Amino acid sequence: MMNKTFFAPWIKLRFYTSASITVLDLHLWNEIGRLKQKLITQFADRNTKIISPKNCQSVEMYFNSEKMEKTIGRVAEKTPEVGETVSGLLVKKAFTYQIMALDDLHVFSQLSITNSSQRITIAYTGAFGVLKHRLKQIFESVESLPYEEYEGRAFGVHERLTVKYESEKHISLHWRSDSISDMVSDSVVALVLNIGREIPKVAVESEEATKTEEEKN
Repeated sequence: MMNKTFFAPWIKLRFYTSASITVLDLHLWNEIGRLKQKLITQFADRNTKIISPKNCQSVEMYFNSEKMEKTIGRVAEKTPEVGETVSGLLVKKAFTYQIMALDDLHVFSQLSITNSSQRITIAYTGAFGVLKHRLKQIFESVESLPYEEYEGRAFGVHERLTVKYESEKHISLHWRSDSISDMVSDSVVALVLNIGREIPKVAVESEEATKTEEEKN
């Protein structure tokens, strides 16, 4: 990169010829004025702006920066078509950006993936069948889990959350933490707490749910 040094009384400024904007901010207005004219003359053939603001005068500069992301690993095995969406993890390292598959994260970076399982116990004294009936009104998939494993006291919600009967006063929720499963668990917790505030109505629904189960058997 070429540069030039200009001298003036009590001033020594180094001006880089590749710069598109130069701000001169000193109190020696006469010298700054001559320096500004010298720079304008010296670089008249360049698209360079020379600014000499007064004290307390704000200067606004706008920069357009382009960022380039490189695909590596499994994501780079196939060349995408024009307009095709490329999905993956965007990893930033220093000033470089890389798009890679989730399974390649530990290969091309020092990051690792861990699965976090969560469990919460909630006070619930209503019928377990009522809770399942209420959840079916909200979620499309609410299925009973294998009897041999849970003794008929658990069901799954969208294969993401397990609701398990613990005792007459408690139930527990089990799920593997991710953005969607966390939202499902929040919805189930809110529903259980609302049922606790509707004891008379729940009692009636409990009897209806029990009769329905007996009729099916």
